[in-house]
Amino acid sequence: MPRVTHINNYTDLTAYLDKLGLFHMDLTLGRMEAFWVERGLPDIPVVHVLGTNGKGSTSTFFCSIARTHGLKTGLFTSPHFVTPRERVLINRAMLEREIWVELANEILSTPGGESLTYFEFQTCLAMLAFEREGVDIAIMEAGLGGTYDATNVFKPGLALFTPIGMDHEKILGPTLADIARDKAGAIRSGGLAVTGFQVTEAMVELQNRAEEVKARLMYAVDMADPLDDLNLGLPGIHQSANARLALAAWRVHAANIGFRSEPRLEIFGLESAFLPGRMQWVEIDGQTVILDGAHNSHALVALKAALVAEDVQLGAVVFACLKDKDVDHMLPLIRELSDGPILVPTMESERAGDACELAAALGERARSVDSMADALKVCSDIPGPVLVCGSLYLLAEFYTLYPQFLTA
Repeated sequence: MPRVTHINNYTDLTAYLDKLGLFHMDLTLGRMEAFWVERGLPDIPVVHVLGTNGKGSTSTFFCSIARTHGLKTGLFTSPHFVTPRERVLINRAMLEREIWVELANEILSTPGGESLTYFEFQTCLAMLAFEREGVDIAIMEAGLGGTYDATNVFKPGLALFTPIGMDHEKILGPTLADIARDKAGAIRSGGLAVTGFQVTEAMVELQNRAEEVKARLMYAVDMADPLDDLNLGLPGIHQSANARLALAAWRVHAANIGFRSEPRLEIFGLESAFLPGRMQWVEIDGQTVILDGAHNSHALVALKAALVAEDVQLGAVVFACLKDKDVDHMLPLIRELSDGPILVPTMESERAGDACELAAALGERARSVDSMADALKVCSDIPGPVLVCGSLYLLAEFYTLYPQFLTA
């Protein structure tokens, strides 16, 4: 890829990022460390959110609680649905395109900036934005793993662990212990970490890492009561665990900086949180559509439990997934979600699984269609809510058609 030293506008920036995205993933902190040695790490308190499922929700809950207490917050999450600008929020607002261009050129003018990968580039841009805007706290969601994830370069004072499950086995390792060990590597020497529920194999790895580096590992159940009675901003029974983890971690952070946490503000923060694609209910021409980013077996189990808890009887399911996913374990879970038809749209992503093959594997109730728009058209006369799930890329195609649902 020819070296780019200056970006003229946001269109050029997205083209540059797209080219970066074509290159093979290279898990190492070397490039990030070199960049920040040249640039100098910002003096911003960082909360690092890791795990397999629930990272975005937990990050959002934490950010919302911090905001209701008057802190100026920076939130970095991934992936995005329609525009990369969704990944970097300051007080829940995206930055203007012009600011993205300015920050991109600041990266490229720093030695080592031109060598950053797609995710590294955006991680650096987020932290530069947080420094520029003077945030009080930066909440950084890990992209993949923990030990070598780009977000792990910022030496966070607090690490949060959502439930760890099987995902990205080809990169992080074939067993749950391998995956948990990699994520646990983000626990810093002498640092603080808070974890939600973990299965035994994952919890052992977190405990071993904390003991090895003399860090303090705390448990959300010890610091926050169940939140089942709250009207959480993110619906679904599974969100109560994410909210509880965020609340426990917020209390740890507040105590660590000598800040008084107010119960009424904690509740308001949890109830006013918003994140698209998390069991999000929308209406399209009289048809109810539920959008959920569940894209692995662990998330699909949680999604089914949430639907059962709310006695939701689905009329149909729109499902697609990437070809590198563990499809064999996902398919029976998809079949169990509804007795109605299953529509499998062809996704535009190169990484998408073959729609015809997926439909055949799902059985006689499933059929492939050409696009998300076609799937919704087929479902328009079906009684009962229609669930869209299986891939964040699939949700991205929905939000491209209906961008108004990306914001609260």
